[in-house]
Amino acid sequence: MTYEVPATAEEAVASVTGDEQARFLGGGTNLVDHLKLGLSTPRVLVDISRLPLDAVEQTGDGLRIGANVRNSDLAAHPLVRSGWPGLTRALLAGASGQIRNQATTGGNLLQRTRCVYFQDLTTPCNKREPGSGCSAIEGYGRYNALLGTSEACVATHPSDMAVALTALDATIVVLGPDGERRIPIGDLHTLPAHHPEVETTLAHGELITHIELPTTPLAKRSTYHKARDRASYAFALVSVAAALSVEDGVVTDVALAWGGVAHKPWRATRAEDALRGQPLEEPAIASAVDEELHDAVTGPDNDYKRALLRGATTVALSRLAPTEVPR
Repeated sequence: MTYEVPATAEEAVASVTGDEQARFLGGGTNLVDHLKLGLSTPRVLVDISRLPLDAVEQTGDGLRIGANVRNSDLAAHPLVRSGWPGLTRALLAGASGQIRNQATTGGNLLQRTRCVYFQDLTTPCNKREPGSGCSAIEGYGRYNALLGTSEACVATHPSDMAVALTALDATIVVLGPDGERRIPIGDLHTLPAHHPEVETTLAHGELITHIELPTTPLAKRSTYHKARDRASYAFALVSVAAALSVEDGVVTDVALAWGGVAHKPWRATRAEDALRGQPLEEPAIASAVDEELHDAVTGPDNDYKRALLRGATTVALSRLAPTEVPR
C-alpha cells in the first residue's frame, strides 16, 4: 500500500480516478476499521484530510459546508444550531465525542453499513462479494431494513447526519475528472436491487467537496430523534428527522426522513402527503406512518420497527408542535 497527500482537490481526483485500487482517506473512522477487518484492501490511499475544505460559510441561499468539516465542529456551529437545529441533533446522536472530533462531513455520508454479516468475512454477503448470497435474510435480522429491500440485500445505512440532510433537502457538491456537479441528496445513495455492492451514484474518483443547505422557515423548526439500544455510541434501530409547520393545529408543511429502515436514508414522502392539511394528532401521525410502510417487508426479527417508527415519528413531531399533541 502506498500513501499520497495531494496539494489540491483536483490532484486528489486525478490520483483516485487513475487507479481502481485507490481510495480517498478523510477522517478514517470507517475506512481504517475496514482495513483492520480486511474488508477493504486498497493499493493506494489518497489523504484528503489536509485539503482546504473545512469551512462553514453562509451564502445568499443558505449554508455551504466543506467536506472536511469535523462532525463535532459542524454540530456546534452557531449558524447550524440556529438555522438547521435538526442537523445539530443528528450529529450529536452519532458515535462518541472522540469519533465526532475525527469524523468528517463527507466521510459521514459515505460510511458503509454496519450489518454484522457484511463485517464478518466468514459469512456470505452480496455487498462484500457479489453473488455469494445474503446471510441476513435467513440469519439474525433485528437490524434488517423494511423498505426498498431486495433478495440480494437487506442492510441499512448507518448515518444519522445523512438522515437529517435528507429531510433538509441538502445538495451534495462533487468534483470529478470532468469538473463539478451537484446531486440532490435523495439521488446520492442507491437501493440494493441486484447490485448492493453499488452504494452511491458517484463514479470512481469523484470527490465530495461540499454540502449545500437551503435556508427555509421549515428548516428552523427541525429536529432529530433516534431510538437505539443504549444511550450513546449505538447505531439507530430507527431514527426520524423532522421539520414542521403548524397553523391553528393543522399541518401546513412537513418534512420527514427515516434512518435504520433502508439501504439509504429514506424520505417519507407518502407520510408527508398524508399529514399535510391534517390536525397534528397522534392518530393522524400513526396513519401517515402506516401509509409510508404500506410496501414494507418485515420478518419476525424486525417487525417491531413498525411500532417503533410510529412512536419515534410521534416524538419527533411532538417536539416541534406549538402545543401538546392530542392523543
